[in-house]
Amino acid sequence: MSNNKEQAFLQLINQNQQRIQKICSIYAANAEDQRDLVQEVILNIWKAFPSFQGKANINTWLYRIILNVSLKWSTAIKKQKTVAIDSLIFETVQMNANKIEQFEALKKCIGQLDFGERSIIILFLEELSYKEIGAIVGISENYVAVKIKRIKKKLATCLSKNES
Repeated sequence: MSNNKEQAFLQLINQNQQRIQKICSIYAANAEDQRDLVQEVILNIWKAFPSFQGKANINTWLYRIILNVSLKWSTAIKKQKTVAIDSLIFETVQMNANKIEQFEALKKCIGQLDFGERSIIILFLEELSYKEIGAIVGISENYVAVKIKRIKKKLATCLSKNES
C-alpha cells in the first residue's frame, strides 16, 4: 500500500475510532473481547481498504464492514446470549437517578433484540438516515422504516414490562 493510502487509512481509523469501539462494545461480552473485536474490525478494514473504489459512501462502506465483522465474530465465539450493552456510549451529561434507570432499562431491552434488529437500532441511534441504514444492512429504505417501527414497538413493550 502506498504511503498516501496508508495515511488515508490511518486518518479513517482515527476519525472513526469511537464509532468502531461503540459498535464493537455491543457485540462483545467484556472489555477483553471488545479489544479483540476492535482489532479484528481494523484488520478487516485494512484488508478491504485498497479495494475501496469510492462508489459507495465511505461511511456506508465502513459501517458495513464493522457490522459484518462483528456479527461473524460474535457468532463464531458463540456469545449470542451474552452481548454487552454496558459500554454503549450515549451523549449524556449528568443524568438524575430516574434517567439512569431508564437508560439501563433501554440498554437491557436492546440487548434482547436479535442481531439484525440490534444493528438497525444502533445505526438509528447513530442518527443515520433510513437510506444510509438500508445501504449498510442491505434492505430498502421503506423496509428500514418498517423495521424501525417494529423495533420501537418491541422496545416499548419490553420497557413497559420492566416498569411493572
